[in-house]
Amino acid sequence: MKQLRQNLRTGETSLQEVPPPIVQPGYVLIQSHKSLISPGTENALIRFSKANPFQKAILQPDKFRLAYQKVKSDGLFNTIRNIANKIDQPIPLGYCNVGHVLEVGEGVQDIQVGDRVVSNGPHAEMVCVPRNLIAKVPTEVPDHKAVFTVMTSIGLHAVRLISPSVSETVVVIGLGLVGLLTAEMLKINGCNVIGIEPNEHRLQVAISRGFEAINPNFLNLEHYIGNATNGFGADAVIIATDSQSDQILSQAARVSRKRGKIVLIGTADLRLNRSDFYEKELTFQVSCSYGPGRYDPDYEHHGVDYPHAFVRWTENRNFQAILKLMSNGAFDPSYLTGESFLFADFKNAYAKQHDQSNIAVTLDYPERCSAKRSIQITKQCFSGTKGVIGIIGAGHYTATTLLPLLKNATIKHIVSANGLSAANLARKYDIAYYGTDYQDIINDPEVDLVMITTRHNLHAQMASEAIRAGKHVFVEKPLAIFENELNALVDVFHHSNSGNASVTVGFNRRFAPHVRKMKSLLGDSVMNIIIHVNAGFVPQNSWIHDRKVGGGRLLGEGCHFVDLISFIAGSRIVSVCMNAMRLHPADTTDNASIIVKCENGSTGVVNYFSNGHTDYPKERIEVHASGRTLILDNFKTLRGYGFKHFSNIKTTQNKGHREMYESLLDFVKNGGQPPISFGEIVNTTAATLAVIESLKLNNWVHI
Repeated sequence: MKQLRQNLRTGETSLQEVPPPIVQPGYVLIQSHKSLISPGTENALIRFSKANPFQKAILQPDKFRLAYQKVKSDGLFNTIRNIANKIDQPIPLGYCNVGHVLEVGEGVQDIQVGDRVVSNGPHAEMVCVPRNLIAKVPTEVPDHKAVFTVMTSIGLHAVRLISPSVSETVVVIGLGLVGLLTAEMLKINGCNVIGIEPNEHRLQVAISRGFEAINPNFLNLEHYIGNATNGFGADAVIIATDSQSDQILSQAARVSRKRGKIVLIGTADLRLNRSDFYEKELTFQVSCSYGPGRYDPDYEHHGVDYPHAFVRWTENRNFQAILKLMSNGAFDPSYLTGESFLFADFKNAYAKQHDQSNIAVTLDYPERCSAKRSIQITKQCFSGTKGVIGIIGAGHYTATTLLPLLKNATIKHIVSANGLSAANLARKYDIAYYGTDYQDIINDPEVDLVMITTRHNLHAQMASEAIRAGKHVFVEKPLAIFENELNALVDVFHHSNSGNASVTVGFNRRFAPHVRKMKSLLGDSVMNIIIHVNAGFVPQNSWIHDRKVGGGRLLGEGCHFVDLISFIAGSRIVSVCMNAMRLHPADTTDNASIIVKCENGSTGVVNYFSNGHTDYPKERIEVHASGRTLILDNFKTLRGYGFKHFSNIKTTQNKGHREMYESLLDFVKNGGQPPISFGEIVNTTAATLAVIESLKLNNWVHI
């Protein structure tokens, strides 16, 4: 199948051949009939991608400031590499789609194969969308109308935010596609609508629909709207335009009545002039997309609906409301449609957006499309080659850490859930096959090493399947996020029919040259190890905080430092205890202290916190043993106290990734001992899981 993508580095918009997405639980696979180009959002993305680096920094100053902080904490090279990867990742375009259902994921009960549906899927021949972002299309609503549903819901949500009464006057600033759709929703609600738009064609379209519409270049807006409202001003103003000026907000305030409401759909400079708002006691609000539920992982990805009695109009119920209005004839957006183009002719479609006569441009999709789950881009012979790799996952870790350090490795496959990221990395690193079905890797007899870099909840299951197939397995970390997953994997490992399988987890810090130096200096001493981790803030809605998906940061990242204590001490962990910040901390807390006891009497503490200052080093390791002390700062500087022939070493930051991969590939190709023994991996994983149990029990937990 083909999908439209935008390259943020070059500004190029292109069609990419990608495999169909895998249908996950709670999702639905849809074959597209028609999609609508969003003139605001998509053009903004295209403008951003075509801007030079300096212009990009001006357009997104917040991200520029984050990059500056990243330079201070992680160094210039790592920051440049991460930014380059972000810009290099293609992004899908589009979010207004209508099509029919091809496949229904587990847990979806009310959608059937063959149903015609609207969704916020991108411009692609097939799209995979979570259930709460899908609505069934009534039989009497044709595709060319239904395709406006998602875009209209943006306007409808803004209307709901102002809660207008019948006969109230609402000003809509900007009569582009979203502005006109918003005006239609206001009209249905019984409002008097006054549109403000400098484009003459859009003005005439609005007037032809019975709206009062004026050109701000030829009239004094305050006087005009004052006269139209008996001198009171507009009851509400909805801003549906893209502007970098703060004059739009000032203009909206001037035409509003006392205690009026202003809602922003589009973009504007948000530097408010206090005097504009103070005397009138105005209310200002930014509208979030299609309505309640947007960007909430529980609602969108896990299918948890909001209670009808408390959240009457979610984004999905907004979709349904618009389709109902279409089906009963109260709303017909057909007049907005300009030209329709075949999907393959997308370049002309985007060019026509700038034609004033085309307010809405749509794309039409072929009735049939390729459904190959794996696509070959290079012809290579892998027969007889040792160390052939298949990679499951094409996210940030794979793009910025794994693949740049595997340039000389033999990689046959890379797969990802949606296929687009895998396609991009396959072409960049000359990987023979890319796809969406990881079973292609598991079942390929030529693949020796399966590298798993997916979200954490999939690690144990995929690793178990690879072990059964007799593969060597690398899991980025953690190995498992629940005890039953770990127990099942251990059972598979010990009872696998093949004796060739091995497991390595990405505990790279134990391979760092500074850590190896520490271990050689300390020998077999009983020691105290203190690790400070200034982890930085991660928003609570991130998947990493989801106990069932990411496991929480202590499981997902804290395992590194539990392993590091075990490695430096040269002893397995026998018991753990955790104390966390706040009176009643969640089991996904990222502000906690972990205490570790080792079999040889050594002890360790991990102080993991996310509320520290960004200027403070991210990681600091102290080891005290036999009257001697070692301090490692951020994997750059190692200082020693009490050693006769050692005082300090200073290098560029090296956390041991390269050394870990080299050791792993050498083992896969030539045999010998694995980089980390399976027993150590299981001990570290069990200890990290016990940390969470310790928090619940408020006590020590023995491993």
